[in-house]
Amino acid sequence: MGFAGKTAKLASIAPITGSTTAYWQTAESDVVTIGAHNARYKVHSLLISIHNLISTNLVVRLYTLVNGVERKVYEQSFNAASDPPGLWVINGTLGIHEALRVTLESNDAADNGKSVDYDCMLEAMS
Repeated sequence: MGFAGKTAKLASIAPITGSTTAYWQTAESDVVTIGAHNARYKVHSLLISIHNLISTNLVVRLYTLVNGVERKVYEQSFNAASDPPGLWVINGTLGIHEALRVTLESNDAADNGKSVDYDCMLEAMS
């Protein structure tokens, strides 16, 4: 298979982009879910935009099934005042075969009702 054949598979999945509005400070809330049960993907990038938020402690978490039970597999804190407005949550290839749930939590009530944008690039694995 030539180079064009290898990159055609990447082009077959449109980037997952969108926006989620939630009460981020009231409780940890879902931003986006990537993938599905028994569906194999390579996640090449996941970006989250915090440009609408003001919290000094934003916590991004990733959850997926581990042996049939949802487990937290990643957690990192960010500061909307000092970190960039766009966060590279995944920057590199991550293989998944279960849904990957992305959440965010804020420590500032002023963030409630604000939108958080996301952008994800996937590749189907055959």
